[in-house]
Amino acid sequence: MESTQHFSQSYNSNWTAEQNKLFENALVTYDKDIPDRWRRIAKLVGGTNEEEVKRQYEILLEDIKRIESGKVPLPKYRRTAGSSKTNDIANEQQR
Repeated sequence: MESTQHFSQSYNSNWTAEQNKLFENALVTYDKDIPDRWRRIAKLVGGTNEEEVKRQYEILLEDIKRIESGKVPLPKYRRTAGSSKTNDIANEQQR
């Protein structure tokens, strides 16, 4: 299995956490049918250009494929005090 370190390093390390969040939100705002999508996303993210945004998107797709194929283990989440029974029920319904 690949390590989670490979996964976390694949995202552009020159981007800040804020830029990554802006990028992810922009992908939702500007879907594939929007004219000048990559230019608009780059402008919204700031400090980047269309080519860097396109590359970031390709990296994101690669990471998603790795996760979905099971090559990257999902983190173990801790339960919080208010999440026990409600989340257990929701999780059981999803199975």
